[in-house]
Amino acid sequence: MKTLTTTEELAAFCALARSKPYVTIDTEFLRERTYYSKLCLIQMAVPDHDGDDAVLVDPLAGEMSLEPLYELFRDPGVVKVFHAARQDLEIFFIEAEVFPEPLFDTQVAAMVCGFGEQAGYETLVRKIAKQGIDKSSRFTDWSRRPLTEAQQKYALADVTHLRQVYEFLARKIEESGRLHWVQEELQILTNPETYVIKPSEAWRRLKTRTTSPKFLAVVRELARFREGYAQSRNIPRNRVYKDDALIELASTKPQSLQDLGRSRLLLREARKGEIAEGILKAVQLGLDCPPDEMPRVEDGRDKLQVNPALADLLRVLLKAKTESAGVASKLIAPASDLDAIAAGERDVAALSGWRREVFGEDALRLCKGEIALAAKGKSVRVVKL
Repeated sequence: MKTLTTTEELAAFCALARSKPYVTIDTEFLRERTYYSKLCLIQMAVPDHDGDDAVLVDPLAGEMSLEPLYELFRDPGVVKVFHAARQDLEIFFIEAEVFPEPLFDTQVAAMVCGFGEQAGYETLVRKIAKQGIDKSSRFTDWSRRPLTEAQQKYALADVTHLRQVYEFLARKIEESGRLHWVQEELQILTNPETYVIKPSEAWRRLKTRTTSPKFLAVVRELARFREGYAQSRNIPRNRVYKDDALIELASTKPQSLQDLGRSRLLLREARKGEIAEGILKAVQLGLDCPPDEMPRVEDGRDKLQVNPALADLLRVLLKAKTESAGVASKLIAPASDLDAIAAGERDVAALSGWRREVFGEDALRLCKGEIALAAKGKSVRVVKL
């Protein structure tokens, strides 16, 4: 097992990778104590090479530059293969604003090939490569050095078995003509908006029982301050104050440090200094928000006038279509999408892109009364009317 610790060593391996059709890549990182992930290790492997075909890259060693890796990412002649790439890509985008091109995500490909929703790496290795993975090093603190031999072997297994998984899935995708399905899904992963968290929009991820615009205005400002503070100091947002404390503050609307002292849920460190000042300012900004600028929760689909009989028929159609296509039903349309279609909504993912080919077109025909469903043995078939 070879560990690269200098820019020169990394450049040499990336030059080798650029002569190959693909390279498999994975990362190990920590996020428990920071807002942004701390990159601790990079694993890479290439196919068909005599010698060191798989390496560990130690970004914590000295003054290593990752620019050779980013040059590899920009090389259109080499496919960059990841499994469940979202968190890996976020690290590289935040660090260098670069995405691997072209990209292949084996988790996305596995869903398209009928391995179920969000197929795990261990499952694919077991089913495709017929290998097991030693999970004893799963909960390693990857920032600590030196790494044990077991930890290094565990890390390398994430890219060595990935070669066989990739080659199998790439063949299946080509044979089925579903490459455009995969590419469509990967567009989300390579969209910068996927990884940019705007403090002004942070309130949307919070769950509140109250939807009053006045209440939400205070929630928005408290969430905006917390997100910006956590980003600027690279600390987890819950280290500033937790979600339940934020909701409590929005309800009690403290006006002074004395009021903050009465909070049941606020961390002690947040009752004084910059955080306390930020809380009080945020509350006041929320209270002073003009009515026409107050946030409002969009009407939920639970308020839609759903035709229950049509929703049930759509579920039967989806089951029939996914069985014939060999993909997980939730990948095409969750239950909420089916209810929305049955209520007359048309701006849903199931009615666009490759999902429209597999399910959406017939779903619309069913809604218009142009087709019916008939049972034949254990299967369901579509009948044109």
